[in-house]
Amino acid sequence: MSDRTDAASSAGQPLWLIPLVVAAALFMENMDASVIGTALPVIARDLGEDPVILKLALTSYLLSLAVFIPISGWCADRFGARPLFQLAISVFIVSSLFCALAGSLIELILARALQGVGGAMMVPVGRLILLRSVPKSQMVKAMAYLTIPALFAPMIGPPIGGYVATFYDWRWIFWINIPFGLLAITLAGLYMPNVKGELSTRLDWTGFALSGIGLSTLIFGFTIAGRDALPAALAPALIVVGIGMLLAYVMHARRTAHPILDLSLLRTATFYTSVAGGGMFRLGIGAIPFLLPLMLQVGFGLSALDSGLITFASAFGALMMKFTAPTILRNFGFRYVLTFNALICAGFLASYSLFTPETSHIVIVLVLLVGGFFRSLQFTSLNAVAYSDISTEMMSRATALVAVAQQLFISAGVAVGAFAIEVSRWWRGDTELASTDFSFAFLVIAALSAAASLLHLQLKNDAGNAVSGHRP
Repeated sequence: MSDRTDAASSAGQPLWLIPLVVAAALFMENMDASVIGTALPVIARDLGEDPVILKLALTSYLLSLAVFIPISGWCADRFGARPLFQLAISVFIVSSLFCALAGSLIELILARALQGVGGAMMVPVGRLILLRSVPKSQMVKAMAYLTIPALFAPMIGPPIGGYVATFYDWRWIFWINIPFGLLAITLAGLYMPNVKGELSTRLDWTGFALSGIGLSTLIFGFTIAGRDALPAALAPALIVVGIGMLLAYVMHARRTAHPILDLSLLRTATFYTSVAGGGMFRLGIGAIPFLLPLMLQVGFGLSALDSGLITFASAFGALMMKFTAPTILRNFGFRYVLTFNALICAGFLASYSLFTPETSHIVIVLVLLVGGFFRSLQFTSLNAVAYSDISTEMMSRATALVAVAQQLFISAGVAVGAFAIEVSRWWRGDTELASTDFSFAFLVIAALSAAASLLHLQLKNDAGNAVSGHRP
């Protein structure tokens, strides 16, 4: 079935219907991420591990995403998006059960890696269906419909995760994926068009191997850097191997007609700023789900429940922004919104370094609330501008490259945040975590997020106006 046929078959449906189906899966994924982030210190105590090493439970999932997302577009074109979407959700549900049954850190890491395989096929394929079914003039509104339901997951996830981790067994946090996963499978079967490309090229197995090994070794190398329990030379060796494999992939992609990650898309200015500028922004923002609960629970001594009741505020601010993002982009355009809003977000991120155990919880909640408002505007703008100048035929390649870049930079952000904590502990000459360690880490990642504005500033004033509706 062609993209054109599928678009026509869904033309009579309300604009919000397909985004709602994809949002059901995105809700489940975001719920899982927000819940486990809040529960990490509790899981660390139960498994007898250093809380910082639990970053592996986050990065193993992100690592699988980065490795397997590149083949999601090809698989959707070859086998059809709807059955692949439903299969991915099934894998996510089964792996959630394995997470709940994990008895050690290694078992949890492996289960989370399998969960990432399902996530790699789930949300990117759902987003691909959306992009191929909605006119560009309606894309910002459709993206808002997609993310509004999913934003409820980060809102309710931290309190739920904190409550379960405080009063029950943390393993129960993975069982909540089951009802949402079953709902998403059912809705997909009823309402989702089976988008399938006109032609399916052969899978670039060489590119898949080079990019997969390169991304996984690079991410894992950054993640284990500074750990005394592992050989000192292991992390640098993995980083070198990862960089070498990725450079080999770049040379391979230039000689291949249909590379698994089409780097030629980066020649499009709007797409480049979303990937590169968005990547710098995500380096900082990606560390928040790891650093913030850890600071509140380990640094400030709060319970998991109290931590969850505080951190959900940023998600509430993000939800409010979704109603105003189209208007803001229409009035100011992508260039000015992305440039100046990146600096605003970095400022709020730096303000987290001023939090102390004595800081009023009301003040923390207000700062997180307003900061979440502006971060949501940045993410909505980045997601929309990425596809503003991409043709329908190139959508599957574009979604794969965007998704891989997002997961790569988010996982790198977790690694950078954790490494900053390790540096601060080493500088103080203490193995115990202190609140000052988190202050240093937040300043580091704020600086990285601010650097994104330099790339967004290079956009033309009329960049992406067909999507934003901006008229200078």
